[in-house]
Amino acid sequence: MVLTFNFYATLLAMVFVLLLGRLIINRSQFLRDYNIPEPVVGGIIIAILIFILYTYGKIELKFDSSLKDPLMLAFFTSIGLSADFASLKKGGKILIGFLFIVTGLLFLQNIVGISVATLLGVDPAIGLLGGSVTMSGGHGTGAAWADIFKNPPYNFSAATEVAIASATFGLVMGGLIGGPVAHYLIKKHNLTLPSISSQEEVPTGFEKPEKERLITATSFVESLALIVIALYIGTEIAAYAQGKGFTLPTFVWCLFMGVILRNVLQATKMHQVFDREVSVIGNVSLSLFLAFALMTINLWQLVSLAIPMLVILACQVVLMVLYAVFITFRFCGKDYDAAVLAAGHCGFGLGATPTAMVNMQTVTQHYGASHTAFIVVPLVGAFFIDIINALVISASLKLPFFG
Repeated sequence: MVLTFNFYATLLAMVFVLLLGRLIINRSQFLRDYNIPEPVVGGIIIAILIFILYTYGKIELKFDSSLKDPLMLAFFTSIGLSADFASLKKGGKILIGFLFIVTGLLFLQNIVGISVATLLGVDPAIGLLGGSVTMSGGHGTGAAWADIFKNPPYNFSAATEVAIASATFGLVMGGLIGGPVAHYLIKKHNLTLPSISSQEEVPTGFEKPEKERLITATSFVESLALIVIALYIGTEIAAYAQGKGFTLPTFVWCLFMGVILRNVLQATKMHQVFDREVSVIGNVSLSLFLAFALMTINLWQLVSLAIPMLVILACQVVLMVLYAVFITFRFCGKDYDAAVLAAGHCGFGLGATPTAMVNMQTVTQHYGASHTAFIVVPLVGAFFIDIINALVISASLKLPFFG
């Protein structure tokens, strides 16, 4: 028996997943402590229920997927629109250095993932999906690349399941190891901590108006228009480039167009992008997209891949800890700021930028403020990481394993 959900029923199901996830998270201290996203919690529960219906009730659910790609592309476009080049001046040399450090980890994550997958005799795509795609990319990037791995020439049917499972594992571990890593570095190197009297309020974002700007219907339409313009041009360029043999995922082109549109408008002073509003639209798009991706995963395809995935992901956690201690900390100055940056790197190197921010907030609340870390990590983790990661993944696909 097949139950088909039309557009409206599918949208209702996606919203229900988010509301269910929020309800459960509000009742679980553990889920709140480790910042597990609402769509992950709600989506996995619904996926399990769908699995039970399919296995024991012989009932298959089919959802309308017309919203899936637009929502995913809107999220990455919003990241591009949030990239203000003027903010780069605040980071200085430490930002450039941190970018190189982050890029080095991306390559190592893919090398480790593919190597371990090859040694275990499983599809190298599992290693790449368990590498920088999900470890540094998170759920959004993982789900986006999973669609590519499902199709020729890779034909890896379990790509979405592997990507979501890997990203969820990384999110939890990224939140678990960040604080302990910073604590170890601070104690081991007896770092000088900022005095309480010199601490200022930690910056919480790039937009710092004199008073909070209200989100109105007019401003919302303006921000939505920017996203749609960048999304349309980005998809058109992606289709044209693919016809010329130059392949980058469509979401990368949309992200690029968002960056260009944002900074052209700012340079010409034609329009001031409302960062918080763009972020709201992007976060809603990502939540709905992940809700769909998670509630439609085929859990039974993960059973045979469970052990290889755990081995690969365990190796990634060890790599992240060693890299944060011996590379991130050392090359960022071996001082207190470097220790906080190491905690932040653990957050988005295995999970996501919000996890990185939580890691750093936990450390700074205990030891003292680190303004440098709170400027550099959001810039790198929320924007640069997606562009660099897309290029690194594309380069990794050129390896003979995928020939």
